[in-house]
Amino acid sequence: MEQELLDLLVEHFQDRIAGSVKSDKRVEIFTSTSAIEDVLMYAKNVLGYIHLVHFSCVDWIEENEFELMYAIFSPKSKITIMSKVRVDRENPVAPNIDYIWRHANTFEREIREMFGIEFTGLIAEKEMILEDWIEMPPMRRDFDTAEYAKKTFFDRPGREDAQDVRETIIKRTGEELPEFSKKYSR
Repeated sequence: MEQELLDLLVEHFQDRIAGSVKSDKRVEIFTSTSAIEDVLMYAKNVLGYIHLVHFSCVDWIEENEFELMYAIFSPKSKITIMSKVRVDRENPVAPNIDYIWRHANTFEREIREMFGIEFTGLIAEKEMILEDWIEMPPMRRDFDTAEYAKKTFFDRPGREDAQDVRETIIKRTGEELPEFSKKYSR
């Protein structure tokens, strides 16, 4: 059944997608930003993929790209399609899909804020989670979390009495600090 679904998609979109059967009940396809809306609309309206299960992003910094992943599900076939598209890191723009699945708006807002990807036509406040954020988007792999935390939480005026939360927990519970996390303590 999975291979039939993949064959149908490849036949319908011809050279606009490629893919493979990843496992029982899971098909993975790759497409371009120019085709993703058509693929998702076809999957929803023709094939019955009525549920956007998840929508996320991976930073492939070595390849200078982001990968957007749309997991969609059909309650009839019980097969999940993982549709992936690559976006240039230097000009990260992708189509807005919240008119296909309304709740995609929340995913897109989070991805925009955390990775800096703009979704054409997205109508939403710029800030969702990060208030008054002026740094690079924090989920990008070149964002230096340790340096940001040091600058923001430890070495600023008025924080001379700041406590390390790990030390407080160790005192309270008597647990030992794991070796891998010692480098992050003061």
